[in-house]
Amino acid sequence: MEAALKTFFSSPRFAVAGASSDPSKYGHKVFAWYLRHSLPVTPLNPRAPTISVLSGTHPTTPSPSHLEDPSSYSLSVITPPAVTKQVLREAKEAGIQAVWLQPGTFDDEVIEYARREFKAAIGGDGGNGGEGWCVLVDGEEGLQAAGREWSRL
Repeated sequence: MEAALKTFFSSPRFAVAGASSDPSKYGHKVFAWYLRHSLPVTPLNPRAPTISVLSGTHPTTPSPSHLEDPSSYSLSVITPPAVTKQVLREAKEAGIQAVWLQPGTFDDEVIEYARREFKAAIGGDGGNGGEGWCVLVDGEEGLQAAGREWSRL
């Protein structure tokens, strides 16, 4: 998995599918993690033009295909499995190379698709948390594997 972590965090930019203004939701927590680590991140949310996270308002993009130069992004996904499947298909068509599927965002079919179709797919069993690979728990290890400079805000 270290190679996948290195590939994922070597991207110049990141996007979070399922980003939310609701602090109780993981889409909020994961987006805030990227901000706190001073990483260039775009929230993806088809229903809200902006989200509020860490005392700031952030304009959203509706989907992976609407990102400027999608192939320069790695994508964190925090959506229900049925939605994740659609997001991954669009991400693949848009040219995104690496995805991180948070716990609860996939079923067997979705994780198999991600592993087959992307250069790097992180998700499933493993990681340092009890529920599988999670950017909130394993992200800093990935940043280190990629040799990525970051600072925690």
